[in-house]
Amino acid sequence: MKKIRGWESVRNAAMLFVVFAAVWAQPWKMLGQAKPALAPEPARGIRYSTISPDEMKEWLSYLASDQLQGRQIFTEGFGLAAQYVADHLKEWGLKPQPDGTYYQPVKLKGYRVTRNSTVTVTVNGATKTFKHGDHVTFATNSGGKQTLSFDSVEFAGYAQAADFQGRDLKDKLVVSIPNLAPAPAAGRGGNARGASAPAAAPATPPGLAAPAANAGGRGGARGGGAAGALALGAKAYIGLTVAAAAPTPAEQALTQAQAALTQATTAVNQAQQALRGGNNAGGRGGAQAAAGGARGAAAADLTTVQRVDNPIAPQFTGDETFYEALFEGNSIKFADILAAARRGDPIAAMTLPAKVTINIDNTFEVVNEQISHNVVGIIEGTDPVLKDTYVMFGAHLDHVGYSQTGAGRGSGTDACRRRSPAAQAAVTAAGKTVLRPTAAPQAGAGGGGGGANRGGGGGNRGGAATPAVPLDQRDLVSNGADDDGSGSTAELAIAKAFATGPKPKRSLIFMWHTGEEAGLYGSRYNADFPIVPLEKVQAQLNMDMVGRDDCDDLEGDFTNSLFIIGADRISTDLHNLIISTNNTLSKPMTLDYEMNDPNDPEGVYTRSDHYSYASKGIPIAFFTTGLHPDYHRVTDTVDKIIFPKMARIAQLVYETGFSIANTDRVLEHDNKGPRTGFGSKAEALPK
Repeated sequence: MKKIRGWESVRNAAMLFVVFAAVWAQPWKMLGQAKPALAPEPARGIRYSTISPDEMKEWLSYLASDQLQGRQIFTEGFGLAAQYVADHLKEWGLKPQPDGTYYQPVKLKGYRVTRNSTVTVTVNGATKTFKHGDHVTFATNSGGKQTLSFDSVEFAGYAQAADFQGRDLKDKLVVSIPNLAPAPAAGRGGNARGASAPAAAPATPPGLAAPAANAGGRGGARGGGAAGALALGAKAYIGLTVAAAAPTPAEQALTQAQAALTQATTAVNQAQQALRGGNNAGGRGGAQAAAGGARGAAAADLTTVQRVDNPIAPQFTGDETFYEALFEGNSIKFADILAAARRGDPIAAMTLPAKVTINIDNTFEVVNEQISHNVVGIIEGTDPVLKDTYVMFGAHLDHVGYSQTGAGRGSGTDACRRRSPAAQAAVTAAGKTVLRPTAAPQAGAGGGGGGANRGGGGGNRGGAATPAVPLDQRDLVSNGADDDGSGSTAELAIAKAFATGPKPKRSLIFMWHTGEEAGLYGSRYNADFPIVPLEKVQAQLNMDMVGRDDCDDLEGDFTNSLFIIGADRISTDLHNLIISTNNTLSKPMTLDYEMNDPNDPEGVYTRSDHYSYASKGIPIAFFTTGLHPDYHRVTDTVDKIIFPKMARIAQLVYETGFSIANTDRVLEHDNKGPRTGFGSKAEALPK
C-alpha cells in the first residue's frame, strides 16, 4: 500500500472532484445498463476451484525473497518478479495481450511545460486579461486546451464546508480567500483557526494523482476548499496568493550569498568536466559536451504516467491585483474583505457580478522517459456477446526496494494504523491500548491525511539511526511480503483458479500493477491508456496487504477480519454481492467497514490502485487486512504471513468476481457514496 506523504494528502484532497465528476456525469453507460434489472447474485451450481495455502506460500516465498531486492520499480528485482508472474500465466494458459506479451508498458514521462493560459475579467464593460505569471499562476498540470466562460463568480469566503451550504455551485466558478489572521504562537496544529487555505492546483495531473477521493473527508462531498467545491459541481476554482513580506536585510544577504555559492559551484563543476575531457574543449566529453549533457538532464516541469491532454477543471491562484479586478463591480470592495481575513473575522459568501473567461492553453514537450511494465493475463469469457465485457482483478507487484546502508527500520507499533476518535474509544472500552492515538480533526482541516504514516516510516527512509553493527550484518531488503506480496500472490491463486476451473461468461483481466508505491503509476497509466475500453469493465477488485491481522491483534481481535473499502460508493450492488457471497462460504470472513469511513484518518480509499479506476467511475472493491508493526519495514517477511486466512480471502474475491462475470446482470452505478464505516454491520444496503 502506498505510503501517503504530506504533499500527496493536499493533492488528493484538492482533486477529489475527479471521482464525483466521473461517477455523476458519465458520458457512457455500462453495456446493458440503460434499464437496470435485477442485481447480480452469487453464482449457483458452480464447482469452484479451491485456493491452496501451500501454493501461495511457495509463490510468495520467491516474490518476497532477498533475491528480488524489494521489487522496487525500475529495478532488476521488479523485473524478476514480473517475469515470475508472467511465466505462471503462460503455464496456466492465460492469454497475453494482443501484442503477444504479458507486459503492458507503463511510460513515466517528464515534460517541459509552456503555460500560455489566460483569464479575462469583465466588469461594467471594462475588460482585463491576465496571463500566466501576470498576477495569476496556473499549474503545470492544467490539462488540455479548453475555454470556460462564466457570467458571475461565487465567492465562498474561507471555502469551508459551511460556506458551501445552501449555495448552488454546479457549473460555477468558485473563488475563496484564506484566513490570514496570525496563528497562535503555541501548539503544533498550524492554523488552529481551522481555516481552509486555498488549494493551488496540484503539481501532477488529476486522474488519480489528484485522485479525488476525499472531499474534505475521505470519499464524500463533505469538505471545503477546492475539493469540496469541485465535488459539488463547480467547474473551476481560484485561490488567493498573498504577497510575501519584504525580506529583511539579513534575508537579502543570505539570498545573495546562496546565489553566489550556486554560481561558483556551477563554474567549478564545468571546469572539472572540461579537464576530464582533455584540452580539446570542443571535443567529446569537453565543455560543450558537458553543457549538452546538462541540457539533456534538465529537470522536467511535470512528471506523470497520465495523459496531459485531457481537459480538467481549472484550479489556479491569483494575487491581490487580480482579486481587486474580480470585486470591481461589487458593493463590498476587496480591500474590506482582505482586512477582515487578516483579522480572522467571519466572511460571508456572495455572488460577484464579474464575467470571467478562463482559457487553458499549455504545450507539453517530452524531455525524458522511463518505462516499467504492468503484468497482464486474460481469460476469455464463454458467452459470444458478454465476452466483450470484463471483470478486472488487481494487486501491485512492486515494493520499496532496499537500503544500501542498511538503514531500513525494524518492527514497531508506530507502523500500525491511526483510528478515528470513535474507534479509539472502542479500543479503550475493550480494555486494549490505542497504539497511535490521534486527536479529532480540526474543523475545515480538509482531512487529506497529511503525513498519514510518518510514524510508520518507509522501508528505506527516515526512522532510527543506522544501527551500530557491521553493514554485512544489517537487513538491507524491505521484502514486502504483505505489502503487496500477499495481494500479488492472492491474485496468482485466483488466476490459476479460473484457468484450471470453470469459466464465466464475461472475460477476465488480471493485472499486477507496477509503481503503486511510487504513486499508483501502473493503475493510473492503465486508467488513462486502458488495454480494453473502460466502459466495458464491470468492476475492479483490488487486493493490497491481505496476509496479516490488523496491528497483529494488539488493539483487538482481527483474526477473522477483512476490511472492505469503496464497494458501496459507486455501486450498492457490488457491496451487497460481496456480503451475500461471503455468506455462502463454509467459514465466512468478518467483514469490517471501519476503513471505508469518510472520517477514518488513514484515508486508504485513495492510497491503492483501485482508486485509479474509481476515478473513472468503475465500481471497485478494495480488500485488505489493515496495517501492522511491519508496514514498510524490513521485517515484513514471509514467516509472518497467515496463509490459511489469505487463502480464504482469495477464495472470497475469486467467487465474487466469478458471480459478476457469470451473469448478464450488471452492477448498477447508483453513486450514493460511502454509507458504511466504523461500527457498520455486514448487511445489504437499500438501493
